[in-house]
Amino acid sequence: QVELVESGGGLVQPGGSLRLSCAASGSSVSIYAMGWYRQAPGEQRELVATVTSSGSTNYADSVKGRFTISRDSAKNTVHLQMDSLKPEDTTVYYCNAEVDYCSGYVCSRYDYWGQGTQVTVSS
Repeated sequence: QVELVESGGGLVQPGGSLRLSCAASGSSVSIYAMGWYRQAPGEQRELVATVTSSGSTNYADSVKGRFTISRDSAKNTVHLQMDSLKPEDTTVYYCNAEVDYCSGYVCSRYDYWGQGTQVTVSS
């Protein structure tokens, strides 16, 4: 079992910055990727940014050039630096971890989610 604990949400003015952090706990976990998603009321959850264990990153087009994801694999933590925030970035952000469980040569991958943290961009 993996628990994800998020921090860093809040209220910021347009053009401002916030940094989200997420720490994964669990014994002997093999995390393939960690990332951030967001979901507005009545909308589907959408990818914001992800980073794999090898350091490959993926960003939503709407945040490219403004958001930066980073990961400390040794500490099982992931950070999302959000700059030049816009009102349309306002919503709940969720941390995600893709965890591999292997028995011999057979592996299964599971998704874990944090509880969500509110980001509000408003003047």
